[in-house]
Amino acid sequence: MRPGVRLGIDPGQARIGVARSDPSGLIATPVETVARGAGDLARLARIVEEEGAVEVVVGLPRSLSGREGPAAALAREFAVELARGLAPLPVRLCDERLTTITAESQLRERGRKGTRRRAVVDQAAAVVILQHALDTERTRGTAPGELVDPTADATRG
Repeated sequence: MRPGVRLGIDPGQARIGVARSDPSGLIATPVETVARGAGDLARLARIVEEEGAVEVVVGLPRSLSGREGPAAALAREFAVELARGLAPLPVRLCDERLTTITAESQLRERGRKGTRRRAVVDQAAAVVILQHALDTERTRGTAPGELVDPTADATRG
C-alpha cells in the first residue's frame, strides 16, 4: 500500500462529496460537501492542500452492466478539469457503481433521516468510493482505477 492521504470525490450535479483517508490508507472518513459551481475546483484544491493529499480518487458512475452513460461523461470531464488544476498531483477515476445507494442505506441504518441524511449523503458516497479504492489497492497491490490525463480533451468520454 502506497503511503499518504488520499481524497475521495463524489461529483454530483449540485454537490461534491469529499472524503479523506488516513496516511496509511486503511480507512476513509468524511470531510465536507462542496457546493457545485463557481469556486468548487478552487475549494477542492484548498482541501487537497489542507489535507496534504498525495492522490485524488474521483467516482466514475457506470451502469450495472459496466457501460458509461451521460453521468460518466460528466464525471470524466470533471476529473480532467480537476486534474488540470491539481497537476502534477495524480487524479484517478474509480468505478462507483451503487455507492450512493450504499451510502443512503448506511445512513438510514445509523438513524439519519430526511434532510439530515441528504446533507451528508454526498460525503458518505465519497467515503464509499475512497474505501473501495483503498481496499482494491490493498488487495491487488496496484493503484486503483485509471489515471486521468490532465492534457486530455475534457469534452470527450
